[in-house]
Amino acid sequence: MAIKKSDLYSSLWASCDELRGGMDASQYKDYVLFMLFIKYITDKYADSDEFAPPVKIPKGASFKDMVALKGKPDIGDKINKKVIQPLIDANTRLARSDFPDFDDSNKLGEGADKVEKLTNLIAIFQKPELDFSKNRAEHDDILGDAYEYLMRHFAQDSGKSKGQFYTPSEVSRVLAKVIGISPENATARTTAYDPTCGSGSLLLKVAAEAGAKKRITLEGQEKDVTTAGLARMNMILHDFPTANILSGNTLANPKFKDGEQLRTYDYVVANPPFSDKAWSTGLTPLKDPYQRFSWGEPPAKQGDYAYLLHIIRSMKPGKGKAACILPHGVLFRGNAEAVIRKKLIESGILKAIIGLPANLFYGTGIPACILVLDKENAQARKGILMIDASKGFIKDGNKNRLREQDIHKIVDSFHKLSNPTHKQTDIPRYARMVPLAEIADAKNDFNLNLPRYIDSSEPEDLQDIDAHLNGGIPNRDLDDAELPLAAYWQKMPALRTALFKKADRKGYSQLRLPISQIKQAILNHAEFIAFNEAAYAVFGKWKKTNTPKLKGFGKNGHPKELIEEISEDLLARFKTQPLLDAYDIYQHLMDYWAETMQDDCYLISVDGWLAKPVRIIEIDKKGKTKDKGWACDLIPKNYIVARYFAAEQAALDESQAELETTINQLQELEEEHNGEESYFSSLDKIAKAEINARLKEIKTDKDAKEEIAVLKQWLKLSDKKSELKRSIKEQDAALDQLAHDKYAKLSQDDVKNIVVDDKWLAKLAAEVQAELDRVSQTLTSRIRQLAERYDTPLSELVDEVAVLAEKVDAHLKKMGMVWN
Repeated sequence: MAIKKSDLYSSLWASCDELRGGMDASQYKDYVLFMLFIKYITDKYADSDEFAPPVKIPKGASFKDMVALKGKPDIGDKINKKVIQPLIDANTRLARSDFPDFDDSNKLGEGADKVEKLTNLIAIFQKPELDFSKNRAEHDDILGDAYEYLMRHFAQDSGKSKGQFYTPSEVSRVLAKVIGISPENATARTTAYDPTCGSGSLLLKVAAEAGAKKRITLEGQEKDVTTAGLARMNMILHDFPTANILSGNTLANPKFKDGEQLRTYDYVVANPPFSDKAWSTGLTPLKDPYQRFSWGEPPAKQGDYAYLLHIIRSMKPGKGKAACILPHGVLFRGNAEAVIRKKLIESGILKAIIGLPANLFYGTGIPACILVLDKENAQARKGILMIDASKGFIKDGNKNRLREQDIHKIVDSFHKLSNPTHKQTDIPRYARMVPLAEIADAKNDFNLNLPRYIDSSEPEDLQDIDAHLNGGIPNRDLDDAELPLAAYWQKMPALRTALFKKADRKGYSQLRLPISQIKQAILNHAEFIAFNEAAYAVFGKWKKTNTPKLKGFGKNGHPKELIEEISEDLLARFKTQPLLDAYDIYQHLMDYWAETMQDDCYLISVDGWLAKPVRIIEIDKKGKTKDKGWACDLIPKNYIVARYFAAEQAALDESQAELETTINQLQELEEEHNGEESYFSSLDKIAKAEINARLKEIKTDKDAKEEIAVLKQWLKLSDKKSELKRSIKEQDAALDQLAHDKYAKLSQDDVKNIVVDDKWLAKLAAEVQAELDRVSQTLTSRIRQLAERYDTPLSELVDEVAVLAEKVDAHLKKMGMVWN
């Protein structure tokens, strides 16, 4: 039976993290990622019948041979000599610097400590769920995703200076999607290059956008030799074994050349080190043999434009496209950079600027931007598209992260506004096509700082002095298109009439009904009901279209293809709906996908529509086992109970409620009679034995009738509580058994109906309803805010103060005092 994808990754990380000990994550990752690599190539190529497999595994150099070394005193030395070295000798693309030293006592400890650590590390990768021999790695790239997962966690733990090997996958995806590559325009001859490739994630995202069936040519250079090794392994794990990753300083010693000139590419992507202070080491810019600095020499301590100029020189003349991540300073810094920036703008190569949120990257917290470059029709370009996406993110630990909706909104806006046939030229407070003439104007002087061209601030909620003085709600607050209410009246004009009437002076309105009745009036209004029904009908149509796709998904299906298809359809449908943010609804689906649906689909893709309960057995440190019950990941127990045993559950709930009532009655009785001189105060503790003893003691006492009644009432409630607990335990066990036994009787259609209808679609329907509720809440709270703000005009406040002042004077006079 398959394991959940999320469990696979998290257990892998937890196991690795437990073994790390005192070693820095930036070092430990090298060992873990090599283990993932050797396990993958062993499963995929060790028994391959291919004539020329992409990776050759010499006899004695597989993961199975590493398993045989577990517990051996010279395990580290043997891994180095019997596994790693033969792999290097047999594969020209691999180098010794790619792999860590498994016999390094400084990192791994000495003697028995090292043996235990390496033995445990190998044992992690022996887990049955890490068996990739049956092409499981090709199932939506589960191995590549595992690598990404580990890389992200290592980057988080690696500290400020050592997290730069990894570009967050969300940012990589934005670059890959705006660069212009697609299955329609990619061929085997298409080339992509990253001059500062790190662990290779950017190149792989570009390859993914080109389509799984298009094996484009990937080339990259990385200064850090260990990170270059990670990139080479990453390429193989993602089934790109022919990618060419070379080590070296790109600026001083570029490795990819045609003759004596830099090689040029269809697509270039990069996330260079921010503001590299040593960029010119080994380089004389004015005598650069590749003429990269003809527009000017970047500042000696600021290397951002040096990398940008290298990228531009590496793009194919007349058609090359590129996207590069740089700090915001490149948009506005002066002196030498201002000279280069002017040349860049005048060349027409700069197509777009995308401002990103701060604190996205692991090496730095400063905000960055994406520069999109395009040499095609550069001379004819009349403007630069600017997108300020700095506010679209979610907090993720101590970093920020782009959500799925943020990525989609950036990419949608880019394609929409950069399309010359599209009439829209701006999205208020977010994106704008800025004419070159405006950028070149003296007031801007080729400064590209985004706030100069896009005001992303929310409109100010201005106070109206006249309304504070004389009452009434300003029509400006109701009508201004920049403020939240105007959009509601466009869709529901009669609702406005039902809520407001004209005030006795021009430019102001009054509520027709008390503030307390606003919400109900909105919910009951025909226009609001019609809006709700129309929006829910959109979801209904999406549901009708996509339910067959969901139920048609099965064994060997591709989860990523499924979610892309159904999520894009949901987004497209809700984009037509007023007052709702289609991206918010899309995000609900994507969140639920990450939280639950993705795991379900990976289980289905491996096992089919199989819902089988399994025992949960816990093993403690002493090796003792404990049965913790049973569970089923695909169909948890509550869905079986809700569909088939609702009556039994209702009876159990009723017993639970009765038990709670009984417990409350007991507590009230004890509190009522537990003070000094009360009936329970003489007891050592309030318990059955104590109370029975007390009853025996006072049974003949004629003056103790009331005490006897109280004590007997306590016994009656206590017995009832015990009986209810016993009954609940029996009911719960019976219901648990009924649910457990039901799984074996489920047909495949039953499983599909429960998973798709009761689990997936019911959850999404609830999320859509929550968005509709938010529409009414936003409208209600804004009207209430305005009504309360201007509810009491100054004249009434003055009269109220006068009345209160008279009362104070009267009180003072009674006390024989006078207030002057």
